[in-house]
Amino acid sequence: MNYIEIVGFTAAILTTAAFLPQVYKTWKTRDVSALSLPMLIMFITGITLWLVYGLYIHSPSMVVANAITIGSSIVLIYFKIKYSKK
Repeated sequence: MNYIEIVGFTAAILTTAAFLPQVYKTWKTRDVSALSLPMLIMFITGITLWLVYGLYIHSPSMVVANAITIGSSIVLIYFKIKYSKK
């Protein structure tokens, strides 16, 4: 593993970990009022494109981080739809 991938994995761990408390808080409180569905959809689209890019350039750090973040985003979108007041 080269040094730049170590930098990439460090960035991946930090940015992915930073997103997880929001998922946990939303799960525990079921409060989705501060979450914007259009923002979440734009975000998951961007992360999916980063995943494709990471696959294309063969960057394990980009692939792992973006795959985990896509999963977290899907969970937040699910919560947003399920817990939104009708």
